[in-house]
Amino acid sequence: MRNIASIYKYWLTNATEDQDLVEELKAIKGDPSKIEDAFYRELEFGTGGLRGVIGAGTNRMNIYVIRKASQGLANYLKNHYKNPSIAVSFDSRIKSDVFAKTASEVFAANGIKVHIYKELMPTPNLSYAVRELHCSGGIMVTASHNPSKYNGYKVYGEDGCQITVEAAKEILGEIEKIDPFKDVNNENFAKAVNDGMVSFIDESLLDKFVKRVQEESVLFEDKVDKGVKIVYSPLNGTGLKPVTKILKESGYTHVIVVKEQEMPDGNFPTCPYPNPEIKEAMQLGMEYATKNNADLLIATDPDCDRVGTAVKDKKTGEYVLITGNQMGILLLDFICSQREKYHKMPASPVAIKTIVTTDMAFAIAKHYGVEVKEVLTGFKYIGEQILMLEKEGKEKSYIFGFEESYGYLSGSYVRDKDAVDGVFMIVEMFAYYQHLGISLLDKLDELYQRYGYYSNFLNSYSFEGVQGFNKMQEIMETLRNKPVSFNGYITEETIDYTKGVNGLPKSNVIKIKLSNDTSLVVRPSGTEPKIKIYFSIKGESLKENEEKYKLLLTQIEELLK
Repeated sequence: MRNIASIYKYWLTNATEDQDLVEELKAIKGDPSKIEDAFYRELEFGTGGLRGVIGAGTNRMNIYVIRKASQGLANYLKNHYKNPSIAVSFDSRIKSDVFAKTASEVFAANGIKVHIYKELMPTPNLSYAVRELHCSGGIMVTASHNPSKYNGYKVYGEDGCQITVEAAKEILGEIEKIDPFKDVNNENFAKAVNDGMVSFIDESLLDKFVKRVQEESVLFEDKVDKGVKIVYSPLNGTGLKPVTKILKESGYTHVIVVKEQEMPDGNFPTCPYPNPEIKEAMQLGMEYATKNNADLLIATDPDCDRVGTAVKDKKTGEYVLITGNQMGILLLDFICSQREKYHKMPASPVAIKTIVTTDMAFAIAKHYGVEVKEVLTGFKYIGEQILMLEKEGKEKSYIFGFEESYGYLSGSYVRDKDAVDGVFMIVEMFAYYQHLGISLLDKLDELYQRYGYYSNFLNSYSFEGVQGFNKMQEIMETLRNKPVSFNGYITEETIDYTKGVNGLPKSNVIKIKLSNDTSLVVRPSGTEPKIKIYFSIKGESLKENEEKYKLLLTQIEELLK
């Protein structure tokens, strides 16, 4: 049984280095509910690393939790490598730079050579650095698209992929042995730099990264309209420098940056939830697009691994947001059609998607003779598949990977989703079709008419605190063990991924296959106190699909009460 009061008292006595934490620990004294929430568990470490609210406690992101995780990771690296090294990057979030330096101090004190970016840099650049600098691993300090109160700590292997289930388990085992106040080796950052244990990554690596992304072009001999007017927002994150650099160097010079969201700012003052998947985060950019009569709006999330897009509807003049699934199928079709046209399709081409991503990918891929591999939710599983292809000598067979949550990757130079590549490919595709007088909305409708109308919907339900955590477990057990029925549909199959399906790792996910090409995927988030439900529907029109979705939503929400 966890003695929360004792753990709190121990922190109150020992967590004295960070004045913010000292004040917070004192402030919650005498408030059992706040103490419980801060200390009822250790912040969960898994394949996605750590993610949580910034603050005091074992269930929070702070320098002591970072030190403990870094010491555990250091022990793991020393167990597996003779002379380990690690790459480090961080985003614009509150304390991201502090956490990156804190982790680097621990690695350096453990004799692990650290390569750290001088300034904030996107997640894909961290994956790239791990591979290019031949590091044993890497960490990215980010909470991706979460609200400003969150931060996180992603861990990467030597292959540039997020760590595997097995590696995460072993690292967690090391972390659990450590007392953050007694068992952590620590070195002053400036001294570690002077001693050569910490070195800053040279600017040339960004140049090399941008050139490598440009090699993903599938235009070949085609003419495009490079005069397209683009509004871009980095949503106060890391994307500004690499995204504007690749657009400028590729000849797209008519780029307007959303001023209020241009500079790094972990408070995200104009978009409290800096996620390009949601309209509110794109709203200011859409206003800029309207004001400047732009052709295309693009926004990247704080760690620049997701990209959202809006285009103008020629009929109404309004800007229309394109979903992650829609952009994924547009890019898949564009890449396949261009490769086919110029005889650049590799032998046995492969595309990869997650189980919650649109099944329309199967129809498009089949048309071009491309195999689709389906993996669990999380781009790390797409990265693992690329690695498997590489080990088989078939790395060039990979042509595209995507997930519904606005993540894309068209090359194997990194092993995570890359919004720099996403922006580059989207702009190329847009400029190509614009030259031909075709809008992306026209092209999307053409694909629907050819392959069928597929719609995907996502709903998230929050469950805060201890009671919420228990409620989430309850819901998943109910769905797993009790047959579910929906009016108007027959449940054809319930797939429980905790049992391991089609060679995939075991995962707390349930897929309910219904009649009429309809399915639901239910999964707790691995990084937030949420349950996510993904609806996949195929019908005669998008309008019909929306009506089906509303009926299903009403019924599924009854089960969540």
